[in-house]
Amino acid sequence: MPAKDRLKLARAGYEAYESGDRGVIEELLTDDFTFYSPADVGIDRATYFERCWPNAELIKAFEFARLVEAGDEVIVTYESTKTNGRRFRNTEVLTFDGDKNCRQEVYFGWNLQ
Repeated sequence: MPAKDRLKLARAGYEAYESGDRGVIEELLTDDFTFYSPADVGIDRATYFERCWPNAELIKAFEFARLVEAGDEVIVTYESTKTNGRRFRNTEVLTFDGDKNCRQEVYFGWNLQ
């Protein structure tokens, strides 16, 4: 069992996107972190920061509809509000190695407005 609560770690990652604090994400990810989405299949940590992190500038807030710890994974469904007011819903699976995120899978949902 990790020293830190994985649900809190997961929340901290989304809060970092809201605040634009890349340092938090840097600390949360393992060196061998791998990211999966329909648009980015199996990209490494460096590519994640190049392609995905800039989206933090577009995110205003996350509201969690589901946040469930299951073994080494945290399953997250959220509704997010962008800075332009548009909203969307996604589900993600965060896999942890101890208290660090080693793998993230994003399943795109739909636009809410």
